[in-house]
Amino acid sequence: MHHTFSHQNPYPSCRSATYARNGMVAASQPQAAQVGRDILSRGGNAVDAAIATAAALTVVEPTGNGIGGDAFALVWMQDEDGSGQLHGLNASGVAPGALTRDAVLDAGHEQMPLYGWTPVTVPGTPSAWAALSERFGKLPFEALLAPAIRLAREGFPVSPAISEQWQRADKCFRPVFTDAATQEWFALFTPEGHAPQPGDMFKSERHAETLESLAQTRCESFYRGELAEKIDAFSRATGGYLRATDLAAHQIEWVDPISVTYRGVDVWEIPPNGQGIVALMGLNIMEGFDDLHSRDDLSVLHRQCEAIKLAYADGHAFVTHAEHMTTCIENLLSARYADSRRNEITETAMDPSPGAPHAGGTVYLATADGDGNMVSFIQSNYHNFGSGVVVPDTGIALHNRGHGFSLEVDHVNVVAPGKKTFHTIIPGFLTRDGQALGPFGVMGGFMQPQGHMQVVMNLLDFGLNPQAALDAPRWQWTGGRRISVEHGYPVHLLREMALRGHEIDYAFDSTGFGRGQIILRDPGTGVLCGGTEPRTDSAIAVL
Repeated sequence: MHHTFSHQNPYPSCRSATYARNGMVAASQPQAAQVGRDILSRGGNAVDAAIATAAALTVVEPTGNGIGGDAFALVWMQDEDGSGQLHGLNASGVAPGALTRDAVLDAGHEQMPLYGWTPVTVPGTPSAWAALSERFGKLPFEALLAPAIRLAREGFPVSPAISEQWQRADKCFRPVFTDAATQEWFALFTPEGHAPQPGDMFKSERHAETLESLAQTRCESFYRGELAEKIDAFSRATGGYLRATDLAAHQIEWVDPISVTYRGVDVWEIPPNGQGIVALMGLNIMEGFDDLHSRDDLSVLHRQCEAIKLAYADGHAFVTHAEHMTTCIENLLSARYADSRRNEITETAMDPSPGAPHAGGTVYLATADGDGNMVSFIQSNYHNFGSGVVVPDTGIALHNRGHGFSLEVDHVNVVAPGKKTFHTIIPGFLTRDGQALGPFGVMGGFMQPQGHMQVVMNLLDFGLNPQAALDAPRWQWTGGRRISVEHGYPVHLLREMALRGHEIDYAFDSTGFGRGQIILRDPGTGVLCGGTEPRTDSAIAVL
């Protein structure tokens, strides 16, 4: 780590990187990070800490995740001889058996809606917690959920960034949530008739009771027990598609992570249906440029934007549930294909289109323990609080992940029963020479692959430490030739980008540029170096 990543922060107004040796938890909420740290102090490993932190986040950050969402993880388990292995977990759920394209069209929709029962797919988050604990955990499962139960039952002070997001959602939902399926949202999240202000105490006894049920049954009650029955009953009563049989059929998938080598470091992502492959395709294109000397160089920023456009065009055209893909992952990540896409980049901005490869609301957290085990974990309700559907007497807000499906009959990602949609949430991980460097991630919908590529380049091309890599201003491609840029970029650079044909949107609000965490481990000393997102109320807790 000392030879690859700088210890200096060129953004002195922001936080310095955090160092520790015996354990570290980086999360978007201080209370959740502290929960993970406490689990480490009680003898838990990085996996235990990740589960406990994730459960706590469903309580203290309901604006982006919940029990009714999906989850993915990359887990590095260290062996006593210093070697280790990276494991991938896909805990996303499928479309219900009754959710057909014809059913959606017959309901009067021309595209997949954002709210209500239609975009609700089988939630996978509880199954992720249980599977990780069973395979890698050290502490009893009930002990991991106990802090979250306490936070839900006793209440917690709402943080400033979460309060702002909560208020925005409340204002947005008032005129939209008018049917029986979404009325419970207001009862659960605005019990006093309005969203909480910063510092207001918020508690949910129903959420606590549901977490207790999950703890006692290792999450079986969500898929084949009392919670499944409540979800089924509410769905039937309010016109939903989800049934107990869909929940009972849910299975997590242990998957082989996919990677590309960038500047001598292996960058790992979960394979499709996740969009991590988009980040890898973007990095593959950038790998062919050997003159990337400065973040604030015109050619660097222009090439980054063009590369992510090409990668996203391919992602939207070819990526879906792996079983339904007609294009081979290996071909999309091949050097030959990256060369062909790189050659399409000119000196002016393009409107991207898919290539022709040869046939063949989210929270992110990172944990590490003193033994070298590390976890990159992400869970999400997709868009803000999710679908707006809240199951009465449970505190379960269901996600709207199915919004990502297409209704175009010939599209690779067309909705179908039992199918997983193109998924936005992606955990990342870095290794070098077979040794773990550590987990990284940037949450935020379709910003995520763009954030992954920028963070990796900040670390590997520009020598920034983890905190500086997250502090650095970001850009986001939003379609066509449109590039949204965060405050902090030099004005002259933006003018030059505009002259190259980019349509520049200077954003004064940073909420759309993602929120990330990074933990890197020095393989020689075991010292951990962490960075946490400055755009939200995030924190690092160390042991």
